[in-house]
Amino acid sequence: MHSFRLRLILALIAGVTIVSIASTYFEVLEHKHILRQELEWRSTWIGNSLKPQMRQALIQGDLAGLGSAVTQAKEQTGALGIGIYDPQGHLMTEAGAPEVFSALAHSPFESLAKTGVQSLSRTRVEQSLQKGAQINAFGHTGDTQWLEEVFPLHDGNKLVGALVVLIDAGYIRDQSYDLWRRSFWWIVATVLLIVTVTFAMVRWFLMRPLMRVADRLRRLRMGHFEKGMSGGTNELSMFSPLAREVETMAESLIAARAAAAAEARLRDAGEHFWTPERLAVHMRNKASGRIFAVSNREPYMHVRDGRKTACIVPPSGLVTALEPVLQACDGVWVATGSGNADRENVDEFDRLRVPPDDPKYTLRRVWLTAEEESRYYDGFANEGLWPLCHIAHTRPTFRAADWEAYQKVNEKFASALLEEMKDSTEPLIFVQDYHFALLPRLIKTARPDARVAIFWHIPWPNPEAFGICPWQPELLDGLLGADLIGFHIPLHCNNFLDTVDRALESRTDREHMTVRRAGHITAVKPYPVSVAFSGGIPSALQAIVTEREEDRAEERRALLSEFGVQAESIVVGVDRLDYTKGIVERLLAIEELLVEHPWHKERLTMVQIAAPSRTRIPSYADLHRRVDEEVRRINHRFQTSKWKPIVLIERQCNHEEVNRWYRIAQVCLVTSLHDGMNLVAKEFAAARDDEDGVLVLSKFTGAAVELRDALLVNPYDIAEVAEAIHRGIEMPREERRVRMQQMRKQVMEHNIYRWAAMVLGDLRDVRLELYDSEAHPGSLPEPIPIDPYRKMA
Repeated sequence: MHSFRLRLILALIAGVTIVSIASTYFEVLEHKHILRQELEWRSTWIGNSLKPQMRQALIQGDLAGLGSAVTQAKEQTGALGIGIYDPQGHLMTEAGAPEVFSALAHSPFESLAKTGVQSLSRTRVEQSLQKGAQINAFGHTGDTQWLEEVFPLHDGNKLVGALVVLIDAGYIRDQSYDLWRRSFWWIVATVLLIVTVTFAMVRWFLMRPLMRVADRLRRLRMGHFEKGMSGGTNELSMFSPLAREVETMAESLIAARAAAAAEARLRDAGEHFWTPERLAVHMRNKASGRIFAVSNREPYMHVRDGRKTACIVPPSGLVTALEPVLQACDGVWVATGSGNADRENVDEFDRLRVPPDDPKYTLRRVWLTAEEESRYYDGFANEGLWPLCHIAHTRPTFRAADWEAYQKVNEKFASALLEEMKDSTEPLIFVQDYHFALLPRLIKTARPDARVAIFWHIPWPNPEAFGICPWQPELLDGLLGADLIGFHIPLHCNNFLDTVDRALESRTDREHMTVRRAGHITAVKPYPVSVAFSGGIPSALQAIVTEREEDRAEERRALLSEFGVQAESIVVGVDRLDYTKGIVERLLAIEELLVEHPWHKERLTMVQIAAPSRTRIPSYADLHRRVDEEVRRINHRFQTSKWKPIVLIERQCNHEEVNRWYRIAQVCLVTSLHDGMNLVAKEFAAARDDEDGVLVLSKFTGAAVELRDALLVNPYDIAEVAEAIHRGIEMPREERRVRMQQMRKQVMEHNIYRWAAMVLGDLRDVRLELYDSEAHPGSLPEPIPIDPYRKMA
């Protein structure tokens, strides 16, 4: 540190000195130039005033009068010397500076330099006489400096001689020396001032914050985790890149120590805890080929806001689960390019390396037209398959044009994926969700050496319900191209096998949960998806210590005050605005609660976060209107000046905002009419590191299979849901704690990293059965003819 200060001070001294000397040098030059101009003007004025008198004396031949006139002129003008030369350049008379005129008059031109007198005077006289023009020049001898001005004298056209005026120029040198002396002390003062100020600024604005940050990092290294510790890097705001790196390093150190402590505790307890690091190592050791993920939603999207472009991460548990795997294996993620600046941030092959700050895997973007997006995503996927699989009493709509677009998009993704994996041997393909039911067969047909898995994130209905789809055989055949199909719960696996039994010629093995079709075996297994739960270990965004009840009450008052509401208890619901989530039924349950248990009036408020979703689909627009109407009606019936029973937040809230509501709510409502899993239930448990709160959970969700300590309800039974809310509010603290502990343990042990490890681990263990079509006729799956114009049965 001292060496740094010394080098900084020496560099400042050298820099300021060099700049100051250069500045002074040019200032002296300018000053000398001005003084010389003034001196030339004065000599010209003197010469012009003497010329008539000297010319007249030369014409009359009055040498005595000429000498007297020169002497008198020298005294009157204060010149250093005045001399008269004849037309041949010989000195006729002079006054003042005898050593100069004498030497010039009596020494040969060639030997003038030996006398110590510059030959410039004689030369200038001769040049002036030859040209007949005025000439001036500066000269010096010894300590004497002068300005010599030569004026030719004419009688008409006849040259009669030359007048030489010598003006003392020594003062110019003296003033220059004086200016250098003054500048020296100015330079010294400036150097001292700048060094002092800079040293103080470095100490105050650089060294002091750095020492504080170093102290924080030292305390982190020693294991002293303090709430808000990373916020101290605000002192480095003037060095924003350094501040971000220090903050990231601090968070990483906290997370690393916390993960190490958790691993130690869990090893001691004989349990297994999955972390991103463990998942990455697990797949690095298990995967022999490159890993390729396929999803409709991309993990990173570029969005233009004015002139700036931001790279954002859409909210998705899938990104949390798969990124560690792809980063560990330098994988490839193929997804739809949906950001308005996505095309500007890819190379000529539509690829880019991500994450932006530390690229470790490749994102391949696939471009869809507006019509493809509308028909494939809004149409077939979300107006057809979504309501069909959820059995939520919304009629599915199937159109031949939507089916054509669905096929085309699946083929487009297959083409992009095959292009990415052309140089990979035995690649692992992980396809996501109902948007790509045809993709496994397309990939497996082109690359039999690939191991293909698809995870179906929504429920699979019973065979009668799925039979409504006009293209049921084609969808099933596409899915059975995979080596592994994953669902959330065993019920969905059994429904799928039942559907295959009824719709396709194949052999199902219920004991091993496999389907054999034309020589290819597909395994069907349950993999309950989860969240990135840290097991109660605080991260940089979570509280380091458990909040007291008074803290939660204060937080509750602060959040509700934003909506002009006062309440003692909060019931929270977090959902997309979707008809499968049972939001309307939930609102009616709150109304029933206030009717049957009126003492909850002005004490309990329900906060419903409803993120807009698929707004272009009519059924979703109708739901939005219905929810708004019910909220207004119920609030109008019960609200007072300072309280209302329902607060509706209709926007996408980030994870931190939602987590604040989770942590202060007495009850969380997850009352989906039908759901594959519903991660809100698990997010609520993960957020409650105070081991408090009650989860009211629909028994028609996949989460109900795992979270048995929630209050399970039938979401269609409004009275039952209302009573469950009442029971949750009145439940004793000890019972709430025991229930929450059990749910948190379940979520911790079966987090999102374990889910990814199980799916990809099983996929890696798949034994590929590559058949020779000539040796085994009929071993390859028979292609199912696709008729896009088939009408719905």
